[in-house]
Amino acid sequence: MEKYIPNMYKKSIYDINYKKLKQMGMKYLFFDLDNTLISYLDNIPTDENIKLFNKLNKMGFKCFIFSNSNNKRLIPFKEKLNVEIFTGSMKPLKKNYKKIIKKYDKDKCVFIGDQIMTDVIGAKRNDLYVIFVDRIDDREPIYTKFWRFFERIILKKYKKQNKLIKGKYYE
Repeated sequence: MEKYIPNMYKKSIYDINYKKLKQMGMKYLFFDLDNTLISYLDNIPTDENIKLFNKLNKMGFKCFIFSNSNNKRLIPFKEKLNVEIFTGSMKPLKKNYKKIIKKYDKDKCVFIGDQIMTDVIGAKRNDLYVIFVDRIDDREPIYTKFWRFFERIILKKYKKQNKLIKGKYYE
């Protein structure tokens, strides 16, 4: 399980040190959508989202949304945040990660998400850099709650090993 520990853990996407990522040579930022960028119940980007993505674009990052959600859900984000989208990503399966690795230098990619079972494990299985963030909202669909059950078990194990403790953020 040690292989699946995120490289960085932050409270939210707004607490990430993007300057540090730039200094590390990172170029591509892949964001999960639900409970990473916005609440599961929201359907359009917030003003805060728009401001952050404008800043990231000015910094020279190429931004993406890499989500298990469908195309219809992601279109407003593509348009308002000026990002490319990967829909129906089937995280944590390797298939769609491999498409990205073929197209982009994997050593310059960062994956950002709020779930250990899908976002972190999916990216780490492909040896990618991962930033884990706290979820925005406790309200989630039933299939996400299913994954959260297993996530709690893993987080308990990580805490026992002093590897990742919820609320104890690190870079």
